[in-house]
Amino acid sequence: MVARCKEGDRKAQYELYKLYSKSMFNVSMRITNDYTEAEDVLQEAFLSAFRELNSFKGDATFGSWLKRIVINKAITKVRSRRLQVVPIEEHQDFAEEAPDYDQEEMDYKVDCIKKAIQALPDGYRVVLTLYLLEGYDHGEIAEVLGISEATSKSQYSRARKKLLTLMKEETFLA
Repeated sequence: MVARCKEGDRKAQYELYKLYSKSMFNVSMRITNDYTEAEDVLQEAFLSAFRELNSFKGDATFGSWLKRIVINKAITKVRSRRLQVVPIEEHQDFAEEAPDYDQEEMDYKVDCIKKAIQALPDGYRVVLTLYLLEGYDHGEIAEVLGISEATSKSQYSRARKKLLTLMKEETFLA
C-alpha cells in the first residue's frame, strides 16, 4: 500500500488514512489536549507524510514513521501555545523523588487517570505522555523537545507528582 502511495495512488492514500487516522488522532489528542488542534495536527501530519513519502525508507514500520511525524507536529502545536518547561538544577537526584505507590493508587480507574492527565500543564502532560504512553526514553524526549535529559526527567517526576495530587481531588474520582 505504501508503494502505491509513493506512485501517487489516491485510493491507497485514503486507505492508509483510514487505517491510521484514529490511532494517530489519539496520539495527537494526548499531546495537544485539544480536539481542534489534534485534528489540525492529524491533517498536517498526513499531508506531510504523503508529501515526504519518498524519504520513507522502510527501516521502521509506516505506522511508527507516521507516529513520529504526528508527535513532532503535536509538540510544535503545543509549543506555539508557549510550552512552559520548568527549569531545574542539573545535579538533582531523581531516584529520591519517586513516590511510593500503594494499592489504593493502583485501583484508580482509567477514566480518572485520563481526566487527570488532561488537567496537567502542557509541559508536564507532553513529557508524561511521551514517556509513559508513547514509550520514548528521556534522551529521545530531550531531543524531540529541545531540552536536556535532566529537564525531561524532572518534568516527568513533577508531572507524576502533580498527577497523583490531582487524582486525590474529588473532581477526578469516579
